[in-house]
Amino acid sequence: QVQLMESGGGLVQPGGSLRLACAASGSISSSNAMGWYRQAPGKERELVATISSRGNIYYADSVKGRFTISRDNAKNTVFLQMNSLNSGDTAMYYCAAQKSWRTWPTGLYDYWGQGTQVTVSS
Repeated sequence: QVQLMESGGGLVQPGGSLRLACAASGSISSSNAMGWYRQAPGKERELVATISSRGNIYYADSVKGRFTISRDNAKNTVFLQMNSLNSGDTAMYYCAAQKSWRTWPTGLYDYWGQGTQVTVSS
């Protein structure tokens, strides 16, 4: 059974930074692509960043140059460093993982965490 556990969300002022972490357990390894989605109230869930099993990285245009995704395969953990945060980044952030044979980066994500709230406000 796969479990994804997010941490690191919170309240931050505009221009500030946060680092999210997602610890994976179960049948998840470096052969699985992992990523971060977010969903703001009244909006659709959107892909923010994802890292493939080969280390290729994709970012949404809205976060390029501000967010950095990385992974520690030894610890089965993926991180999202978020800098220069603004109110538009306020959302619930979800960690997700693909089965190894899915199309990356926009294929179906099979496993999901419960989410961690990020609120950017002064």
